[in-house]
Parts: sequence; structure tokens; C-alpha cells
Amino acid sequence: MQHLHQYLGHLYVFRLVIEQGSFQGAANQLGLPRSSVSKKLAQLEGFVDQRLLHRSTRQLRLTDAGAALLQATETMAQLMSNTEHLILSHQDEAVGRVKISCSTLMGQRYLLPSIPLLKQRYPKITFQVNLSDKVVNLLDEGVDIAIRTGHLPDSSLVARRIGEKRWGWFASPDYLENRGEPNSPDDLSQHQCLVFSNQTTTIDHWHFSNDDNEIKTIAIDPAMVVDDGRTLVELATMGQGIVMIDPLLVRSELVEGKLMSIFQQWRSPELQPIHLVCLGRSIRSKAVEVVWQALVEGLQRDLIQP
Repeated sequence: MQHLHQYLGHLYVFRLVIEQGSFQGAANQLGLPRSSVSKKLAQLEGFVDQRLLHRSTRQLRLTDAGAALLQATETMAQLMSNTEHLILSHQDEAVGRVKISCSTLMGQRYLLPSIPLLKQRYPKITFQVNLSDKVVNLLDEGVDIAIRTGHLPDSSLVARRIGEKRWGWFASPDYLENRGEPNSPDDLSQHQCLVFSNQTTTIDHWHFSNDDNEIKTIAIDPAMVVDDGRTLVELATMGQGIVMIDPLLVRSELVEGKLMSIFQQWRSPELQPIHLVCLGRSIRSKAVEVVWQALVEGLQRDLIQP
């Protein structure tokens, strides 16, 4: 038994023949041979078991059944037109939701300041921002774009390198005045050190190198362990200890004099890439695509090491 839903395409062709006034006009509109249009109309007439058009060499004229069918499918035609318009608007215009995920401190310092400009540029995009120091699964969490630090184990991600993560060592002026400034990484055993640790990462071995190619690895006995980068910096500015963190993430604290750099003759031998990543299929969304490109350009500029 045949059902009407099998003939929705035929109904569309029927209406187009009437709108264009000829089989050839409908064929041109659809990019089909005239014979295909004629065949679909014949199949539709076979389904309804009635002639829908009187055909002549000069004109087409609706039968009573054809006129009734044309009127009955008006709502369907409007729905199809609205659906087509919606699809085209989403293809050509940045519309919809874009969910972005990154670490707390990176998000507060570099992602959030860019959102107002993006919102002004793309008012029909709804931005959803997830700030967490936990590494999220993009597919499971419905994340469109993420900022990731470190080497990427998942090759299915589309990635663009936007910077490099370096390490530096910092403490507040009050802490250094009270405890003294360490002269060498070996002196850290005499100091309070603040360590970042979450479910996947614990940074309790600090690595150092200098211009003499001397390399040191210091196992840290932490005075405090924190699972949030923002809190780690706040504790350091409060004089609670020495912190190892990317200098990019404490620029404002250094400018304002809340933190001071120590171990000037030492640097970290480790450089970790910073990537903007997304799932391969999600870059096809126009909204995700324009936000992706804007973030690539903006973050590559902002994440330049001084």
C-alpha cells in the first residue's frame, strides 16, 4: 500500500509546474529533464487516481481535482518554503549556539574579554562558555570549540596552534620580604610552594635550565595544593607562597606589582603548545566557523610571549 508521504516530492513538482506555467519551466527550475517532470506528475495522478491537469500545446489547465489538491497543499508549500529559508539562513548567516571550553585562568584572562566583541559582531550567536580546569570530552559535553594546552592525543580533533605555554616562577613582594628570595632552585625546599593538581595532572616536579645547560628537577613538597588556576594565583598574591605558572597568565599581577618574577637566570626547558580545537563535523556550522576564525586571529595575537 502506498502512502502520501512517498509523494511529497511529486506534490512539490506539481505545484512548481503550475507556478511556472509549463513542464519545461518546472524542469528548468529543478534542473531535471522535461520527461522526468512529466513522469512524476503522471505518477502523482496514478496515486490519486484522477487527472490533475488538462494539457494542450499552448497551456495547462487545472481539473477540479487538481485545483482542490493545489489548495490543500498550500500549507505544505509554505512549510517547505519556510524550511528552505531556515536552512539557507543557517548556511549563509552566523546563527545558533556556540559552546566554548577552556581552563579557568586562560578563560578569564583571554577568552572572556573577546566575547563582547564577538557578540557585537555576531548578534545572532548565543555564546555558552565553560571554564574548568578539567579536560572535557568535546563530544560528550557538546563543546564546539576548546582551548587545549599540551600535546593532543586525539587525532580526530581539528587543531590550530595559537601559542606556546611557558613556565615562570613568581611570589608576592610581601612573601619575598618576609621569607627572602631564593637564589637557586635548590632553595625551594626552604620555601612555601603552591602546587596545581586535579584529576589528570599534578605539577609537583618543577624543571629548570640555564644558559650553562645545567638542568635541575626539583620535587616539591607543597605548602598548599589547589585544583583551580585562578585560586593558585590569588594565593600567591596573598603572600602564601611561590607559584610556577605561565607568565602570560599573570601579566596584570606583574604590571600591578602584586607578583614578582624570581629565578631570573633560570627558565623552564619545557614548552607546551596551545591549540584551539574542535570536532571535525562542528566546523561545518557557519556560527562555529566564524567564531573559530575570530578566536584563531585574536588569540594568536594575545598569546605572544613578552
